Amino acid sequence: MYVEMKNLLDHLEKSERNLDLAKITEAYYYADALHEGQMRLSGEPYISHPVAVAKIVAELGLDTDSICAALLHDTVEDCADKTNLETLAKMFGKDVALLVDGLTKIIQVQIADKEEAHIENIRKMLLAMTKDIRVIFIKLCDRLHNMRTLSAKKEDRQRAIALETMYIYAPLAHRLGIQRIKQELENISLYYLDNVGYQEVSEEIDKKFGRSGNFIEDAKAHISGKLAEHGIFCQIEGRVKSVYSLYRKMYSQNKAFDEIYDFYAVRVIVDTELECYTALGYVHEMFKSIPGRFKDYISTPKPNLYRSLHTTVIGNSGIPFEVQIRTKQMHEEAQFGIAAHWKYKSGEKSGANIDEKLRWISQLLESDESTRDPDEFIHSFKTDIFHDETFVFTPKGDVISLPLGSTVIDFAYAIHSAVGNKMVGAKVNGVIVPIDRIPGNGDIIEIITSGSSKGPSRDWLKIVKTGQARSKIRQWFKKESRAENIEVGRNEVEREMRRLYKQITDAQIEEIITGIAKKVSIQNAEDFYNTIGFGGLSLSRFIPKIKDEIEKLRAIDEPQTPEDELAKVKLTTVSKRHRSAGGVIIDGDTGYQLKFAKCCNPLPGDRIVGFITRGFGVSVHKADCPNVIASRGNDDNLGRWVRAEWEQNESIQSPLYEATIQITAEDQIGVLAGISMALADMKVSITQINTQTDKNGDVIINIVVGCRNVSHYDSIVARLRSLPKIISVRRGFTH
Repeated sequence: MYVEMKNLLDHLEKSERNLDLAKITEAYYYADALHEGQMRLSGEPYISHPVAVAKIVAELGLDTDSICAALLHDTVEDCADKTNLETLAKMFGKDVALLVDGLTKIIQVQIADKEEAHIENIRKMLLAMTKDIRVIFIKLCDRLHNMRTLSAKKEDRQRAIALETMYIYAPLAHRLGIQRIKQELENISLYYLDNVGYQEVSEEIDKKFGRSGNFIEDAKAHISGKLAEHGIFCQIEGRVKSVYSLYRKMYSQNKAFDEIYDFYAVRVIVDTELECYTALGYVHEMFKSIPGRFKDYISTPKPNLYRSLHTTVIGNSGIPFEVQIRTKQMHEEAQFGIAAHWKYKSGEKSGANIDEKLRWISQLLESDESTRDPDEFIHSFKTDIFHDETFVFTPKGDVISLPLGSTVIDFAYAIHSAVGNKMVGAKVNGVIVPIDRIPGNGDIIEIITSGSSKGPSRDWLKIVKTGQARSKIRQWFKKESRAENIEVGRNEVEREMRRLYKQITDAQIEEIITGIAKKVSIQNAEDFYNTIGFGGLSLSRFIPKIKDEIEKLRAIDEPQTPEDELAKVKLTTVSKRHRSAGGVIIDGDTGYQLKFAKCCNPLPGDRIVGFITRGFGVSVHKADCPNVIASRGNDDNLGRWVRAEWEQNESIQSPLYEATIQITAEDQIGVLAGISMALADMKVSITQINTQTDKNGDVIINIVVGCRNVSHYDSIVARLRSLPKIISVRRGFTH
């Protein structure tokens, strides 16, 4: 038996929990046999991963079936020739098979678009959560172990996985209240996404904590002694804010390190809710509180079950710190969230109204069913799990949690779809407000309705924040206004298609749209227009497909010689005295539709040439661009290359062009900040930046900046080369 599995079984046996150790052991041996011969990239046997996941699952306090599913979670996907869900159900029960199914990626469905495939996997995971919340607990444990061992993967995969973790799994852990997993996922993700920033913040923490290392212990002793004097016996913990939390405040909120008041925190854990408020009084008696920094999450819990009192005070040495006061039960919920409630006894759920706490998942999936639009689904998903909350009240005093930035319309639909559909106005704190008003924390909102209301306005779709409100508005239009939807959708489609190709006929539009509709399981063009009209699908999603179909029409309808195509992309008949599009003259004339090639990013002062593309204007390249040299060796392209030159007109201010710079530097703290400051001093805008590490351990920084011409570019490069720790600066990126 794998030694870590033996240690896990020994731990579970000593825990005296009501677990079926024989079933867990059988699941281990079965998984070990199936994964025999498989290795992780780190060189460890593959079974080490499911065992590690099972250990984290056990630490969450989950049941026998959860631990078994953790051990078996990769068997169906990675060992499909040896087992299946039916076999797992027979051997370990239907619950285990259901959990494994929820954890298995959608590998049976072939989806051409990788992004859509990724979204389908998120949908499946959420759907499985509605059937059994343990699916996401195990998935989070799985992701946590993968992040802990991420160093074994290639750098591009490290960044991709870290990005997905930061934007999907860490917020999910937060939404479910599992702070212990959330914080570790965030810190590891940051380490791979911005290692320079991670190291800078870590160094600041070490410096500050080193200067005041005894501060937390002194504060703990002072509070503990004071409470004991008054008969309140408590457990006290101290902590320093996590690297990611500090990073987010410093970089996202542009705060200096010394402006962060909750760097230190003392957590006071008492027996009863009454003692929480009593302890708060004694803390405020001992220390001076900072106005506006008190939050009562006991009377108004967060949606993820979090309950605690927060106050920020000034310590005896003048250092601000946060005090969190909660009961033992509240503390367990803060660490493990909904998992702290989710205990299984004889197959029965126990816990405090868990279904209500997970209602947001069902609402998200219901919203998605009305559109099945991947872009809309991801927008709603991110809004629901990422948002900071705004807590508002109904006139009766009920608390409603909304995503930060939500409007009174979102509030109306959060109450009920009928309230939103009949809404004609709103009052905030007794005052009539516009319907796009964004309420603040603690506001009392009253929705004004009317039986004679004609229903929501289409403009509301541009105003609302939540996917729930957007979905209910669309459902109303889908049900009540089919004829209007078809007209709106048809006009939108025709306008876009004629923008792309003025000569297109009504019959051709109908033929193209019918074909596209069938590819997304919509019966005919009219139904497609209806769906676009009520907002069930975004037309922008289909633009690439429409462009492809129009290019096929162009190939049939229009002459294809380079001369004809050049004439076709002429924007207007303009005099040579006027400025050409993009500041470039093509074959001695101006006014052509231009685009600047991303492969070489030409600048005024470079020798350039033009290439007549098929239907999308003239592409401008540097004359020595490798793609130009390669293409000129192709006889089919010879007639497409045209003479190009920069327009010389000193009376017109030069526009900014994109320029690419690749910097190699020593991997030292502050290098990236120095580069940003140097560019800011030169008033050079940065439009894109990313970093990676080369085989020598140096950092490669790729930057896209706004630049007027080659001379301007040379001055930027000269400034960057003068900075300390810079090894080289070159134009363009290497891949």
